[in-house]
Parts: sequence; C-alpha cells; structure tokens
Amino acid sequence: MTALTAPIDQHKAEKFAQSMLGTVNQAALALMLSVGHRTGLFDTLATLPASTSAQIAEAANLNERYVREWLGAMVVGRVVQYDPDTQTYALPPEHAAFLTRAAGGDNIANTMQWIAVLGQVEDRVIDKFRHGGGVHYCEFHRFHEVMASESNNTVVTALESAILPLVDGLIDQLEAGIDVLEIGCGAGRASCWLAERFPNSRFTAYDLCDDALAVGLEIKRDKGLSNLTLKAHDITELGHQDAFDLALAFDVIHDQKDPARVLDNVRSALRLGGTFLMQDISASSYVEKNLDHP
Repeated sequence: MTALTAPIDQHKAEKFAQSMLGTVNQAALALMLSVGHRTGLFDTLATLPASTSAQIAEAANLNERYVREWLGAMVVGRVVQYDPDTQTYALPPEHAAFLTRAAGGDNIANTMQWIAVLGQVEDRVIDKFRHGGGVHYCEFHRFHEVMASESNNTVVTALESAILPLVDGLIDQLEAGIDVLEIGCGAGRASCWLAERFPNSRFTAYDLCDDALAVGLEIKRDKGLSNLTLKAHDITELGHQDAFDLALAFDVIHDQKDPARVLDNVRSALRLGGTFLMQDISASSYVEKNLDHP
C-alpha cells in the first residue's frame, strides 16, 4: 500500500492542506517584505504619521499604483495597519523595530531578500539533483550584495563590542600587532574595519570570487589600508603553514563543501598558541586556542 492508496484521515488531510496554504501565503509575504526593504518603503513609513497611499508614494518617490498594491499585501499580512475611514496606512513602532534599516541587526526585512535570491537558482539546483555537482555561489544573483548588507549588520557593527572581547586580551594583541587571516570574507567589510582600527596588525582576507571582493578593494583603496591583503582564493586549498596568530570565520564554515578540510587548513595556518574565532549560524560563537599544533 502506498501513500496514494492508503485510507485518508480527512481531518489530518485538511489540517495539512491548511498548513501548506499558509506556507504559500507566508512565502508571498516574505517576497513583499523584501520589496518593502529594497524600495525603502518601511523606512519611509516609519517616519510618517498615518498616510494615504499617494502620500506614502510621494514621500518614497515611488509609483503610487505599485505602492498601493504593496500596502494591500502588508495589511493582509498584518504588517501595516489600515484605517478605512481615512484610507490611511501606518506602520506600528513595534513592527518598525524589526523592519527598518534603523533596526540594524534586528532588521528582518533585510533577511527576507534571501527568498528571492535563492529562488533564482532553482533551475540550476534541480539540474544538480539529476547530474550531481554543485551550484557555484557566483551564480547566485545579488548574493554578495545581500550578504554584505547582512554581514555589516550582524558582524561588523558587533566586532569591537561583542566579538573580539570573546578572547581575553585579543584587542591588546591586535593593537600591538599580529598576523590575522579571515576566510570566506565576502565583500571584506570586516577585515577592512579591522585593518583601519588596528593599523599595527597585518590582515589577509580570502573569498572564492573576485566579484565578491570588489567592495572591499574599493574601501581598501579609499582608506589607504596598506596592512590589508584581499584576494580571491579557494580556502579548501589554503596553503599556509604557521603563518597567522588569529584566524576569523564569520558565517562561513556551514557553506563549505568540505568543512572538515577547511578547519584542518585553518589549524595548519595558525602558529602555536594562535586563536580561531568563528561565528556561524549553527553556533553563535566559537573560540579555539591552537595549543597542540605541532
């Protein structure tokens, strides 16, 4: 007997169907939240009193017809409040705290961009199901742009206040001057910030794609960061031995095709007593002292 011929519990079936319809609705809402972030509509709404669609469109410098449709989706999704008597819309401050650029790392609308980014490579992923292999992350349209925005909110702004203090004395070491490696640096914003903040230390940052590094290279040129090297390099073939005092990995390890090999490479690249500082979605932070490295 298969799932297609087995007896059906009608209550369970209807409950599951409702759950799936809810998923469809939430997926559509996620895309609309991304649109609200990218167009700046949430930021605009947060600065306005209850306003009409025309007033909101004018303030955001956008087309009123599209703004009105988007507002309808936001009302149905219970994100924006609507007053039918005055035909005005308002973003509650409790919602703005998680949907505007002013929210920083709490801005969930920024994260919603990933739904559209990942959806664009569905055909390529389906092909890999049939033929194996992988989809290179250079093929993910806007990947680097969205990743840089998210990293700036969650990593760069927290470096001095939360991340570096995880290791006792690390800030003092950086100020005195050490050799630092960042793997999977993306646009390189974290290493750029560190290189500017700690001019006595030397920084090397690698990412797989040249286009990912374009922003970081521009920042490096503009700020004259001579203590920073940004380079496209496959970290599964790291090739360093006893070269660094500190290694950094921010939301990187879980993306690797061979995480164990990458971690072995990092261990080899660290000098005796060196430190590996990692922040990842699977663990908020992780620090390892490389004390037993031969």
